[in-house]
Amino acid sequence: MTVPSVAPSLVRAALLLREEIALLDVRHEAVFATGHPLFAANMAADRIALEAETRLPRKDVPIVIYDAGEGLVTVAADRLKALGYTNVRQLDGGLQGWKSAGYEVFEDVNSYAKAFGELVESRRHTPSLAAEEVDALIASGANIQILDVRRFDEYATMNIPGSISVPGAELVLRAGRAAPDPETTIIVNCAGRTRSIIGTQSLINAGVANKVRALRNGTIGWTLAKQHLEHGSDRRGEVGAIKGGEANACDVAYRAGVRHIGSEEMVALRAQANRTLYCFDVRSEEEYTAGHITGFRHYAGGQLVQEIDMAAPVRGARIVLTDHMSVRADMTASWLAQMGWETYVLEGGYDASLEIGPPRVIPKPDPSHRYRRPYEGTDVKESAMQAYLDWEYGLVEQLRRDGTHGFFVI
Repeated sequence: MTVPSVAPSLVRAALLLREEIALLDVRHEAVFATGHPLFAANMAADRIALEAETRLPRKDVPIVIYDAGEGLVTVAADRLKALGYTNVRQLDGGLQGWKSAGYEVFEDVNSYAKAFGELVESRRHTPSLAAEEVDALIASGANIQILDVRRFDEYATMNIPGSISVPGAELVLRAGRAAPDPETTIIVNCAGRTRSIIGTQSLINAGVANKVRALRNGTIGWTLAKQHLEHGSDRRGEVGAIKGGEANACDVAYRAGVRHIGSEEMVALRAQANRTLYCFDVRSEEEYTAGHITGFRHYAGGQLVQEIDMAAPVRGARIVLTDHMSVRADMTASWLAQMGWETYVLEGGYDASLEIGPPRVIPKPDPSHRYRRPYEGTDVKESAMQAYLDWEYGLVEQLRRDGTHGFFVI
């Protein structure tokens, strides 16, 4: 099969013009993480049968595939064609063609979400505290509450002493119960930087009365400062929104350009077959399993912001979020809109017949093909952790050089 090609300049133009395009790197994740265009999404050739129909819901969406000379493009194109995809081209010259055109290559995974987080901190001057400062506050018995915004399994592996698990999008919904005293300083942490920056700024944007600070560099910074970590913790934040949380979250979404829609508009969006539509339920897995709106895929809001390239590889597509309390959908949508997505929040729908059952889970890749994140696990070399932080600090300047992002910060 001969795969038609497209010039890197035309791919870049499509990204700049917000046209729908799925730029897919068909190498394994570990190799993908060594370098790729900003908005490239990873879909290894041998995983297309497992992932494509979930991640690429429209069969005639423009797809551009590439590798770095490994000979994977033809295999990937054949597999996409076998699934019914009709608009598949290869990037002229592959990854080297992109580089030769003078365009930027980004390392790591979830790169553009991480770059966006750095841009938020740069523009909003998101306040933070160093590990040593937080450790001193803990030791002195200061009036603080540490909220860990990672996935619960990450939290259970290792956490800052005394912290509570409140995964990202749950912050505005649960911070009021976790820190009911407005004099309590809330400290938000993740593994590295992105989720703590977004979490801290979420609470600030939503008008929480408390002083809010990010733990600078997360558990990586904590480890590099030789501080003690707990293991096996199971403390979870309970529902208790900050004062005015629902209205504040709605206002934050409005300021970011998010639109609320009802069932009629939802039907109209679904009917537009020439546009890709992603529908995500951003509540907890337990809530989703108990009953969800038909056609909505589960993706917890706090992780969706960081992993949007994995969840929605079609750049330029539309996204609709749902949450029966609306707070999580509004806060998540506010960030996606600032990242350049056309984003909607569906109002209502939970008084109708709901589907019951767990989320559909895409099988995980072979561990040997997976990129080992420098911020996960407990046996990562300190040099790798420091190199990762240094890379993150350089992302704002790299975004400027690349010039395709279209992000804004409210």
